[in-house]
Amino acid sequence: MKEFLKRKDIEISLRRYGIDALGAMAQGLFCSLLIGTIINTIGSQFRIPFLMEPVATVAKVEYTVGGLASAMSGPAMAVAIGYALKCPPLVLFSMITVGFAANALGGAGGPLAVLFVAIIAAEFGKAVSKETRVDILVTPLVTIGVGVFFSWLIAPPLGKAAMAIGKLIMWATELQPFLMGILVSVLVGMALTLPISSAAICAALQLTGLAGGAAVAGCCAQMVGFAVISFKENGWGGLVSQGIGTSMLQMGNIVRNPKIWIAPTVASAITGPIATCIFRLQMNGTAVSSGMGTCGLVGQIGVYTGWVNDVAAGTKAAITAFDWLGLVLISFVLPAVFSLIAHTLVVKAGWVKEGDMKL
Repeated sequence: MKEFLKRKDIEISLRRYGIDALGAMAQGLFCSLLIGTIINTIGSQFRIPFLMEPVATVAKVEYTVGGLASAMSGPAMAVAIGYALKCPPLVLFSMITVGFAANALGGAGGPLAVLFVAIIAAEFGKAVSKETRVDILVTPLVTIGVGVFFSWLIAPPLGKAAMAIGKLIMWATELQPFLMGILVSVLVGMALTLPISSAAICAALQLTGLAGGAAVAGCCAQMVGFAVISFKENGWGGLVSQGIGTSMLQMGNIVRNPKIWIAPTVASAITGPIATCIFRLQMNGTAVSSGMGTCGLVGQIGVYTGWVNDVAAGTKAAITAFDWLGLVLISFVLPAVFSLIAHTLVVKAGWVKEGDMKL
């Protein structure tokens, strides 16, 4: 069995499923749901007819360009997971159906259902791939059959469980914005720096609202924090690659000296409750944006999209100067200030020295 699994490149491990697959799922979400949302926002804000008007009607449902992209989130996530698991072509292409089924049956908690179902279907598909003379029939049949069966079996309860956990976190944040602001900000921020996907976690739990705002704060603190405190060692290239790219670039240095992580984490513990208690920063855009921080400014675009949606729905009167002030301070200014202060103290204590954060 070990030889068979090795030959099929089936590796049952936390790294393969919890890091590779989860990270790829976030990329699939980004290339579908998130991009679709951004396209819709651009269309509505700049009054671009082509992006605002329906371009297709499917089952009496009209879709804009952005709507078509968002509708493909399930297939996009599943294919991305299949790619991360190194699926052969017939398995990879079959994942389109698997992702659609899992996302549809998982409901609002579809992303978590897609993660589990896609992994199961992909590994079964890889196991039978090229084992028969009629591979072109057997491999898609097994992959899609297993995927749809498990979508029917486990996607609904997984989706409901994810939604329940997400609602619990959001309810707790509304009830205790200070404590939960710290907790959510720190944990989601650390997840962003670790080689797992904070975006996928937020999407799976449908983390929006005030809890989503705390998550944005934590992610921004990690990215901007590391970018600023390592500027002396990494220059402008490091500032951009970490501040707009990802703080995950520091993971190797964190393994060598975990104390370099203190300053950004302290910053996230401070900015989180400021976001929830003072500015009442909410993520009412797509949930995946909650875990993106300043990466491509997706977190900020998500917050702005939420404002626009709230104004359109009548739940928000207008986008105020205080809203913009809070977003700028929480996303950029405060993470930089608090990280620099904490980093200065850490350096004075002798815990971190020059060169520890060199990329």
